[in-house]
Amino acid sequence: MIGILLLLLLLLLLPLFLYIAAPQIRKMLSSGVCTSAVQLPGKVAVVTGANTGIGKETAKELAQRGARVYLACRDVQKGELVAREIQIVTGNQQVLVRKLDLADTKSIRAFAKDFLAEEKHLHILINNAGVMMCPYSKTADGFEMHMGVNHLGHFLLTHLLLDKLKESAPSRVVNVSSLAHHLGRIHFHNLQGEKFYNAGLAYCHSKLANILFTQELARRLKVNSELVRHSSFMKWMWWLFSFFIKTPQQGAQTSLYCALTEGLEVLSGHHFSDCRVAWVSAQARNETTARRLWDVSCDLLGIPMD
Repeated sequence: MIGILLLLLLLLLLPLFLYIAAPQIRKMLSSGVCTSAVQLPGKVAVVTGANTGIGKETAKELAQRGARVYLACRDVQKGELVAREIQIVTGNQQVLVRKLDLADTKSIRAFAKDFLAEEKHLHILINNAGVMMCPYSKTADGFEMHMGVNHLGHFLLTHLLLDKLKESAPSRVVNVSSLAHHLGRIHFHNLQGEKFYNAGLAYCHSKLANILFTQELARRLKVNSELVRHSSFMKWMWWLFSFFIKTPQQGAQTSLYCALTEGLEVLSGHHFSDCRVAWVSAQARNETTARRLWDVSCDLLGIPMD
């Protein structure tokens, strides 16, 4: 009985302790800060998922530095509100919202077509948008939701904008991944989760795919938040551990570091965390898997393989 009472007391006091300790905890975990003073007048940037969280903070900083920033969002109405907020805060009116649903290749192709017709240059592409812990579902094209949105959607978008990025060199592609990639595996025989499925692991697999895509893209070029809304349990866990998690502004620092810091070209394809090169899992270093995933992705999306 005493043990149960002590456990209940601990559970009641834990949120208070976390609340008090949160500033110190976050400070310890947020050592990486983008210190680049690079300004971006005349530069054009696209940030996916820029209407919330890390994407929003990334877009705000790019706008602050003078870039013309496209918020590529599924929810245009919410995107317009964020764009107006960024315009007011930064004084930069060149913050634009365009519809992009990464769960639908028709939407991706429409976004790319309109963007290419509208802009002569593209200097920064930040593939930030993502979904997490989705119940099993498929995109409009029949892809498992995590793999479809987090990997294949950005794979297609990057492919469609790649020539413009090359023409605008020096330019950069930043793919936002996660430590969760360490738990990821690429099951080519179950890429769409039809044989077995776990929502948490599906997210991990897609984050591993992000890293493999980045590495294979870099190799070929040489010759680069509200995520838990689907799970009540994860919402509670996210709230509990949010005391230990970086704020969106802190989380955006590495994306900004990779997009802005001069001299990073020699590290193209590397994984960064806290604004420095980070270790990746053995699976993420497998060149054979990276090449095969590239070919499979091209096949699924109807992209000619070179």
